Amino acid sequence: MFKKILQSLSKSQQAKTQAPAPAPAPAAKGPAVVLDRVAKPAAEAATTAAPQTPEDLCEVNSKMPKDQIQARLKLLYRRFNRSASSLDPKIRDEADKMLNAIVLVREKYFGEL
Repeated sequence: MFKKILQSLSKSQQAKTQAPAPAPAPAAKGPAVVLDRVAKPAAEAATTAAPQTPEDLCEVNSKMPKDQIQARLKLLYRRFNRSASSLDPKIRDEADKMLNAIVLVREKYFGEL
């Protein structure tokens, strides 16, 4: 079993090393063009970072059957409850946010605890 895993990993690493390098971007003229290329990704990230509802975070909608919602919430709870005790503060914050969203969705669809 380990032999197959190692073979798979070595094949994937070989594919990465043998992949051709991407072509360099054409040279830009003037500082305004460089500034536009740098500023656009930051502006796009700001527009896509709109606050999401708890249903969006849990990927649940009102058209789903109750048993499917319950199974989805159970899966998410197991996943993020483990992450809540992580030493990495970024992972802990994300887990806390998701656990709060899970509770809100559960209360909405199944009543208060």
